Order: sequence, then structure tokens, then C-alpha cells
Amino acid sequence: MSSYQRLKDWYALFVATGDEENVKERVKYRFQDKLDIIVPKRKLKERKDGKWSVKIRTMFPGYVLLNGEINTEDYYNMKGIPGIIKLLRNGESLLKIDRNEIEIINRLTYNDETIGYSNVLIENGHVMVVDGPLLSLEGYIVSINSRKGRARVRLDFLGEERTVELGVSILQPV
Repeated sequence: MSSYQRLKDWYALFVATGDEENVKERVKYRFQDKLDIIVPKRKLKERKDGKWSVKIRTMFPGYVLLNGEINTEDYYNMKGIPGIIKLLRNGESLLKIDRNEIEIINRLTYNDETIGYSNVLIENGHVMVVDGPLLSLEGYIVSINSRKGRARVRLDFLGEERTVELGVSILQPV
């Protein structure tokens, strides 16, 4: 996806939780190729009725990310799209997502909206990511739940610290 290579500003739409994909499609239809629109997601293993399955969950429920230039006319056109609660603002201007925050999200998603699994090796209490989206991001990992196959990762998003769970596969040391 070309959006990760762009140097334009990133913005966030606040939408109804669970309606992110619908809003994404509506914005994409209204603005055609003017904006790149993403809803970062993550793959997680979940257990229900004793059976494990892979589910795809939204990483930041209630948010749709936009990459591009948004002028005043675009802003008012966006307000008319069903499902959008608001385009986040910083006083009089639109709130731009910090480049450092978006860079980490881009590294995790790596040319796709969905964050896959990372292979993790735990030795003597130290976590080493062997490969996958969390490679070289060990400092962001807060904890590992090996039973559920999840890593709690601390990220900054819209100026706030948030903890999200990402899927991991625990490797056994040789």
C-alpha cells in the first residue's frame, strides 16, 4: 500500500466503534484517490468453547486514519459522511498525528492494515523478537502472555500512551 511511503500529514477521524470499515469505505468513495485511508488491525488468537481461532480486531477502536491534504472544503464534505463523529482538531486547526507515532504504526502494519504475528524467544526473562512486526521494537513490549499468545505493547497514539495486545508465537530455545 503506497500510503506508508507518503510524506503528507496524517489525521484521525473519530467514528462509532465497530463502524470503522464502513466509514473507511464511505470516505474512500467520497474522496476517490485524494486520501489514503487505513484502519489498523491486528491478528489475535482467541479461544471459544475450547477451540482456538484467529480473529482480526481493530487496533484503535473508534478511529480511522487519513493520509493526505485536507482543505476546508474537504473538512465540510467529511462532516456529511454517515458514521463520522468528528475529525479530530487541535484548537482551530486539524490535529496532525505525530510523525513518530505514525512511524511505529507503519512499521507494525508494514504495507498492510493488519498486524500479523511476531516470533518471540524468551530466555532468562528477556524477550527477543526473532521476526515479525515487533522486530527491533522489544522496548515497546510491556509483557507477554504465553498462554494466550499475546504481547502487551505500549504505543503513543494521538499524544496519549495506550497499551494494545498483539499476537505472538512463543519459540522454544534450542
